[in-house]
This record gives sequence, C-alpha cells and structure tokens, in this order.
Amino acid sequence: MPTLINRILNRLSEHLDGPLLVIAGLLLLIGTSTVYSATYTTLSRVPSQILNITTAFAVMWLVARTPPTTLMRFAVPLYVVGLALLVLVFLFGVKVNGARRWLSIGFTRIQPSEIMKIAMPLMLAWYFHKHEAALRLKHYVVAALILAVPFGLIAKQPDLGTAILVGAAGFFVIFFAGLSWKVLVGLLVAGASALPFLWNVLHDYQRKRVLTLLDPSSDPLGAGYHIIQSTIAIGSGGALGKGWLNGTQTHLEFIPERHTDFIFAVFSEEWGLVGNIVLLVLYFLLIGRCLVIATNAPTLFSRLLAAAVTGSFFTCVFVNMGMVSGILPVVGVPLPFMSYGGTALVTFALGLGILMSIQTHRMLVKK
Repeated sequence: MPTLINRILNRLSEHLDGPLLVIAGLLLLIGTSTVYSATYTTLSRVPSQILNITTAFAVMWLVARTPPTTLMRFAVPLYVVGLALLVLVFLFGVKVNGARRWLSIGFTRIQPSEIMKIAMPLMLAWYFHKHEAALRLKHYVVAALILAVPFGLIAKQPDLGTAILVGAAGFFVIFFAGLSWKVLVGLLVAGASALPFLWNVLHDYQRKRVLTLLDPSSDPLGAGYHIIQSTIAIGSGGALGKGWLNGTQTHLEFIPERHTDFIFAVFSEEWGLVGNIVLLVLYFLLIGRCLVIATNAPTLFSRLLAAAVTGSFFTCVFVNMGMVSGILPVVGVPLPFMSYGGTALVTFALGLGILMSIQTHRMLVKK
C-alpha cells in the first residue's frame, strides 16, 4: 500500500516545480487566513476560497503537464476567440454599475477580458517565435497593434485594472523580444506628450481617482475614502501588528473591499511591518524563481511567455500594494494568491502552470 501511494504521489507531482509550489502554497495559506479574518462574520467566504484553490490547483496541474509546443498551438485560436468575445461585449455586453464588462451566456455571465491575460502573451510569444530568424521594426509595429486592439476594447468597458495587466503582459513580451532602447525611449517621450489627450479620454471617475491620489482629503467620504482608510490600517499596524483577528479597522468595516483588492491593508494591520517584510520576501522569491525559469527556457517562445508571466506577477503585486498604500491610483487589481476570488486565482494558477510546463519539459529535453 505505501508503495502504491508513493507511485500516485510521484505521478501527481512529476511535472510540478517544487519551489514554485511551496511559495505559492505559503501565499495561499496566508491569503486564506487573511480572508477568514476579513470576513469572519460571513464564514461562507473561506469554504468558497478553498473550492477556488482546489479548482486553481487542478488547472495548474493540467497546464503543467501540457508541453509548450502544445500551448503554442492554442495561441492564435485563443487570441481570436478572446478578441471576438471582447467585440461582443462592446456590442451586447451586460452593463453593471456603469461598466460593460460581462457577456451573458444564459445560465451565467463571463468576463472575456480575463481570457486576454493569458491569450495576449501567448499570441505575441508565438508571433515573435514565428519570425525569430529575421525580426525587423515592422514586426514590433505589428505586435503593438496586436496588443493595442484588445487593450483599447478593455479600457473602453471601462476596466482600467485589467487593461493595465493585459498591456503589461504584452509589453513584457515585446520588450524581451529585443525592442530597441531608442524605440522605447521614443515611445516614452510620445506617451508623455500624449498625457493631455489621455487625460481627456479618461472617464470622470478615473480622473477623480488620479486627483484623489494627490489629495485624498479633498473627498474623504467619497473617492478618497478607500485610500484614507487603507493607509490608516497599514499605519496602525505598526512594527508587529495588532495580531490575527484583532484588526480594528478591518472588523469595524472601515476598509472597503477588504477581502479582495484591499486585503493587503487587512494583512498589514494584523501583522505590521514585520509581516509585510515576510510577504515581500515571499513575492521576491516567487518572481526570482520565475525569472530563473524564463532565463533557462530553451526556445524563444518559452522565454518570452515565461517573462510575460513573471512580469504580470510583478505588475499585480506592485500595482495592488501601491494603490492600497496610497502611492498609485485605485484600480481593480488583485494581490496574487492572497485576494479572494475564483477567476483571478485561476488566472494566476494558469501562469504557474505555464512556468512549470516550461521548466519540466526543459528538464525532460536535457535528459
């Protein structure tokens, strides 16, 4: 019997990367305990999150067993389907709280923009891999167009948080494909010059978020409420925090969206500066391991895809902690493996599965 159990365990774990699995597991454990603390009056969140984790692990396991060459074959179909769904959302999407982000399919609603978080880096990595032998400036222009269309459709919904993540994933692929620094500097200058135009394009609530970032006290009970309450929670945690389940800002319900986008404020209040350092170390180790996998990937497609996933993790961590700390505008970006929610967790698990697929199949090739 022990031999059979060992065989089953070996079979289940043979395509999984140990360091990534351990780090992600620790983050999920911390995240689930923080979700419990943030929502202990409604205990249904924890069983639901455990179900989300189980689903995410199954997705990660399946993707990890899929060779990168097979993933490459899904690049174009997935991108085309995702783009078609975004167009359908633009034309027939369900409008909720002023945002048209969802598509009704009868028994439920789906958010097609989530598909692009994976489809975009897959598509661009496939495109550069296809033209690897003779990359020219025109290929980077085409890649920029491939990125710009879905980015624009998602930003139009409006869903600035998802647009930022999709844009970041695409940018990392283009950058690591060998984009010239001269071109990059030129784009930065052009972007800075276009800021007045971009400001006029922003929705009223998005402009208000930027202005509130500069002076939250200008609207303490409105647009500035999120930033003010989250920074109070972070500051009140001090060096060692108030202890698990003892966060007053959390349990008196001052922190908005405390189990999703603002879960970092809950964690900071309970565990303080020391807890935040531990959390940052875990994310540093996660991103470091991802970079090692990207560096050692055997093909251009694998390297670009791994770099895009790594960049997406970094962007999510940086933007989420930045907005909760009051140094970036508030946008809907979850904290990886910490925030409550099934869709985002499955997306992060897909990223882990892709990295594990690249790593394990590289090792198989070496053997």
